Amino acid sequence: MSTPNTLNTSALRTIALVSQREFTTRARTKSFLISNALILALMIGGLIVTSIFVGGDSKPDVTKVGLVGSAQQFGPALTAAGPALGLDIQTVDLSAEEARTQAGDETVAVALVSADDGAVTALTDKSLDTDLHSLLDGVVRAQATDAALTAQNVDQAKLQSDTEGAVVTVEAINPPNADEGQRLILAAIGAGLLFMGITVYGVAVGVGVVEEKSSRVVEVLLSTIKPLHLLWGKIFGLGAIGLLQVALVSVAGLVTGLATGLITVTGTATAVLIAVLVWYVLGFIFFAVLYAAGGSMVSRQEEVNSTTMPITLLVMAMVYVAFFGINSLDSTFMTVMSWIPPFSATVMPMRIAAGLADPVQIVVTVLLMIAACFALSIVAAKIYQRSVLQTGSKVSLRQALGR
Repeated sequence: MSTPNTLNTSALRTIALVSQREFTTRARTKSFLISNALILALMIGGLIVTSIFVGGDSKPDVTKVGLVGSAQQFGPALTAAGPALGLDIQTVDLSAEEARTQAGDETVAVALVSADDGAVTALTDKSLDTDLHSLLDGVVRAQATDAALTAQNVDQAKLQSDTEGAVVTVEAINPPNADEGQRLILAAIGAGLLFMGITVYGVAVGVGVVEEKSSRVVEVLLSTIKPLHLLWGKIFGLGAIGLLQVALVSVAGLVTGLATGLITVTGTATAVLIAVLVWYVLGFIFFAVLYAAGGSMVSRQEEVNSTTMPITLLVMAMVYVAFFGINSLDSTFMTVMSWIPPFSATVMPMRIAAGLADPVQIVVTVLLMIAACFALSIVAAKIYQRSVLQTGSKVSLRQALGR
């Protein structure tokens, strides 16, 4: 006589075999291999090209300034003050003739010529960059002020000591997070990957059910295994292949982003990656059981949209809410939506990335999503069991639920 443990082991073995069949069948197809290779190549190549043009960590271009005669006194001050305005100043000593020639052909950005009365002329080809103009003006005025104070026997050391505290200190009430942009981009990519996984592999569960049902393969399969084992085997198998694809894309993108300097928030990036993978599993199960139930209610491919369209609309709404509220994740609406399955699958990773979710909220929302998946799986399993062997006309929801 079989014991409960034996039955459970047998059920798990059956589910594992079905999962393995779904996984290997999908993983060995040329379309899967080629599409993944293209996705990885495009993403890695795109990040590398972006890093070249964006150059987040690149140094500013060198700005050459020509100095003629007594204007050479401004050299040290220009070089020291340049970085404050994001300018890397390099000075060169020129004659008056060289100054006009090199400023005219843009060998130097500007050439300074001092007159006997202290006036300074800046020679440039067409126009002078605003930041560079401000820098030159500030340095020349500072030098003139120092010279005037010295002529009047003012102790500049004491003057500087007496005035050094007269500065404006900025105190932001809500200081911006320097890494917030990167965090939100990472979370948005995660939401996009979740959408891709559900629309590709979640839909594949429903389509696979219809194919097996229309070809009568399901009747052969169900003569040896139970409907629920077949259902969960398909979900776990396709879910695993989808998770593998999402993980490959995520890890490749993370490594490339860190290597190129586009991503600098290593700890946050890792946390977002983990959140994306966890919520992908939960989101996929949530929708996969619904797609399986919807697919089992029809017998022809052309009818599958009639039962799965509400599910697809819910998927789109879930992603739309996340992207719609990406700039107001701390609003009441987005906070509430982060608690409600399945919207929490896209909103919570974003709130985690933005640093708005505390550990309690993360744990509770995960538990709520698990509970929702469990409740849906019971309903979907009931629909699947009552519909998968019925061929011909579409099974209504009332019939599938046995009412």
